[in-house]
Amino acid sequence: MAAASARVAAAAPAGYTALSVKFGERQRCPHWLLVKEHQVREGADTAHPPRRTLFVLNVPPYCGPDSLSRLFSRCGRVQSVDICDKPGPGEKKEKPASKFFNPKTVTGFQVAYVVFRKPAGVQAAKALSQEGPLLISTESHPVKTGISKWIARYESSVVDPKELKAEVDAYMQDYDKKMAEEEAKAAEEEGVPDEEGWVKVTRKGRKPGLPRTEAANLRLLEKEKQKRARKELLNFYAWQHRETKREHIAQLRKKFEEDKQRIALMRAQRKFRPY
Repeated sequence: MAAASARVAAAAPAGYTALSVKFGERQRCPHWLLVKEHQVREGADTAHPPRRTLFVLNVPPYCGPDSLSRLFSRCGRVQSVDICDKPGPGEKKEKPASKFFNPKTVTGFQVAYVVFRKPAGVQAAKALSQEGPLLISTESHPVKTGISKWIARYESSVVDPKELKAEVDAYMQDYDKKMAEEEAKAAEEEGVPDEEGWVKVTRKGRKPGLPRTEAANLRLLEKEKQKRARKELLNFYAWQHRETKREHIAQLRKKFEEDKQRIALMRAQRKFRPY
């Protein structure tokens, strides 16, 4: 085992340290995590501060934030664990507004950022390569797999109607409040000139626009559809365009000849006697 660890450590990319982990006691072959100190410019990565962040590669799907936090807790107090699909700028992410409409399924191996309370935790985590394999699933902290994992995932996917209704109602209340504030602000600014003397004109003036009915919208869409169809079918090919021009010129010449004959006939029928 020591010889295998030495070979893997030698084959690790430059700057990385290989840590061996196992899912459980029965697993024979270990899995290797590649770790190094996360180094960025000051202020460039607000969520993952330098000297206190451990960058972890090759994180398996069954190893979640809780498992990583427990694995590295022996090195020092862990402040946060952020698992991503790929490395990127660690800007502070806002918490999702709803747990119902932000589903995220973990697939494949990922990367992780482990932030410690003190910089000594990063060095202690890199020193774990000298120890034996770390266990991800233990008796005190088991990781669900197989049918039990599928059952737990299905149970978590079932939406509680009461909880969902409460969240939707709260969102609509916030939306109505925001719209009322915007309308009140627009009413205050209506008719008041700005610094340059311009007056802001809104739709809610003396004669607000009437909303269209569904039937009116359907009629308008049908007219636009017919107009586009006529434009597309008319003179689709270049030779059709030439034939249309040629026919138009022929009609103009024919009408010109008919007008000449009509004028000549009118002159012939005219009885002009100057004496």
